[in-house]
Amino acid sequence: MKYKDSVKKTKKSNKELKQKRQKKWLIFITIWTFFLSIGINLVSELFLNNSDVVVSFLILVSIVAVGIFFDMVGIAVASANLTPFNSMAANRVKGSREAVQIVKNASQVSNFCNDVIGDICGIVSGATAISIVYQIGTRFTLTETTILVIIFNGFLAAVTVGGKAMGKNIAMENNTRIVYRFGCIVAFLKNPFSYGKGGKGVV
Repeated sequence: MKYKDSVKKTKKSNKELKQKRQKKWLIFITIWTFFLSIGINLVSELFLNNSDVVVSFLILVSIVAVGIFFDMVGIAVASANLTPFNSMAANRVKGSREAVQIVKNASQVSNFCNDVIGDICGIVSGATAISIVYQIGTRFTLTETTILVIIFNGFLAAVTVGGKAMGKNIAMENNTRIVYRFGCIVAFLKNPFSYGKGGKGVV
C-alpha cells in the first residue's frame, strides 16, 4: 500500500509540475506574441510608408514566405522522431543536441512556429495587401478599390494555404533533415564564434 501511495503521489506531483510549466508557457508566449506582433507591424509599416508598389509587393512575398517556412518547421518538429537525434548527439554531430531539445519541446516549438509566427505573418500580410491595393487604387473609385481588396486578399489566402499545404508534405517527408538544420541554426545563434570548431557534421 505504501508503494502504491508513493507512486500516486509521484504521478500527482509530476502532473502538477507539468500544469505549472504549461501555465508559465501560456503566459510567456502570450506576452511574447504581443511584443513580437507590435515589432513586426512597426517594421513593416516603416518600410511600407516609404516604399513604392514593387517594394511593398516584395515585402508581402517575404512575409508570406516566412509564414510558410515556419509552418513547415513546426510540422517537421511535431512529426519528428527523437531516436536519430539521440544517435547523432552521441556521435557529437554539430547541432544535434539542439535538435534533441527541439524535439523534446515539440509542443512549445510547434506552437511558436505555427501559431505565433504563422498567425502574425497572416495578420501582417493581410494589412500589407490592403496597403498595396490602396497604393494602386488612387485611380479607382471606392467601390472598385473595395472589390480589388477582396480579390487581392482572396488570392493572398489561396497562395498562403497552397504554400502551407505544399510545405506540410515536404515537412512530413523530410522532418529529420529539417529539424537537424533548424538545430544547426539554433546552435549557431547560441554561439556563432565557436560553431564549426570540432564535432562532426551531416548533410
